[in-house]
Amino acid sequence: MKSLSKHIYHIILIAAFSLPLAAQAALPDFTEIVAESKNSVVNISTKTKTKGSSAKKYNIPELPEGSPFGELFDKFFDQDEFDRRHRDAQSLGSGFIISDDGYILTNHHVIAGADEVIVRMANRMEYVARIIGSDEASDVAVLKVEAEELPTLKLGDSNELKVGEWVLAIGSPFGFDATVTAGIVSAKGRSLPSDNYVPFIQTDVAINPGNSGGPLFNLDGEVVGINSQIYSRSGGFMGLSFAIPIELAVDVANQIKETGSVSRGWLGVLIQEVTRELAESFGMESPHGALVAKVLDDSPAAEAGLQVGDVIVEFNGKKVMRSSGLPPLVGRAKVGKQSRVTVIRDQQRQNIGVVIAQLPTSITQAAYKPEESLAGKDSALGMQVEDLGSDARKRLKVESGVQVVEVDESGPASDAGIQKGDVITMIDNRAVKSIDDFEQITDQLKSGKSVALLVQRRAGPVFLAIRPEDS
Repeated sequence: MKSLSKHIYHIILIAAFSLPLAAQAALPDFTEIVAESKNSVVNISTKTKTKGSSAKKYNIPELPEGSPFGELFDKFFDQDEFDRRHRDAQSLGSGFIISDDGYILTNHHVIAGADEVIVRMANRMEYVARIIGSDEASDVAVLKVEAEELPTLKLGDSNELKVGEWVLAIGSPFGFDATVTAGIVSAKGRSLPSDNYVPFIQTDVAINPGNSGGPLFNLDGEVVGINSQIYSRSGGFMGLSFAIPIELAVDVANQIKETGSVSRGWLGVLIQEVTRELAESFGMESPHGALVAKVLDDSPAAEAGLQVGDVIVEFNGKKVMRSSGLPPLVGRAKVGKQSRVTVIRDQQRQNIGVVIAQLPTSITQAAYKPEESLAGKDSALGMQVEDLGSDARKRLKVESGVQVVEVDESGPASDAGIQKGDVITMIDNRAVKSIDDFEQITDQLKSGKSVALLVQRRAGPVFLAIRPEDS
């Protein structure tokens, strides 16, 4: 028995020491990808001439010609030297070569406002690059250097990425060329507050200032994204980084090379998220889609017959799970071509054909994000209303509705986020044009069942879900 126990102990001991080795063997080896790709990743530095002079810097007045103080000031204030040292603002970033004749991709914010862009290759060769064009909305820029037979990178498809998959970044954080960092895909299709048209790839790859514009690789050594942003409270990496999908970047780059500008699709609606309460009020089993809070006049949506209260759940066959998922789909739709929009209206799915137009330059709000609800009478809704006055009509640009004049602090209206001054234009998909309409509709509401109210505020229209009480 003793020998048997000792034998079993040795087996367990060997297995225990073997586990870390097995786990280590399962980790990916990035050395081949780095060796094949690092020569195609470049360092980008820029120079921007800032206005000003030594005289203005030190508030020195202009002196008349021949002034005896001229030599004195020239001795202490060498304007050319001052300008040389103080008028060249520099920034650093990364980029990568996409064609052997010198086309390079990077971020718009890396070269924005630059008077001169210098590209340094892995072999230390430097070139003054020409900015072919850039697009602020997608944060993509295209550069060109006069060179031939440059090493290029293979481009992949970010749609094939899976959450949890290993990815690799090469760039120049803080100016340290060819720095390699690795991590996993944390999420896909992320929407950031300032970027409505980019479904970002979220990773935990260490990205720092100087990495911007560099490539993100999959394990096949293909570029699947352009590293663009980080989420940080300190200015340094905190575990969240975001990359632009490569197919979107290439589409933007091709448009810039061909036409010098970028064309984006425009639907012409203001949208908001569908909450659990709003989903219940619309008869939906679960919250999803983009709720139309406003249809803009003379827009493709208006011409196609989209209505306020429609919930867009698909666009050209692709599901819209969140409101943030709609703008990127619309933005990449072909301008002048018909797209199919699937909506839930009156608890029924409908397909609507919409001819997408080009996004006007004056349109800056692609998706409406309602302001945070504030807790603001005696009725089933816990508020009092009055007919809409002419001043409110002009200020809020609404034709009809009723204005909230008082909100019960502990009533359904307060719980829903209705505020004093809100103008109610629709309840339960029925238009409210007067107090009579308001009373007639609210009298028919069932207690305990959520219904949707469309209210107009200075910030824009927003749907709120309210659950009436027994009056």
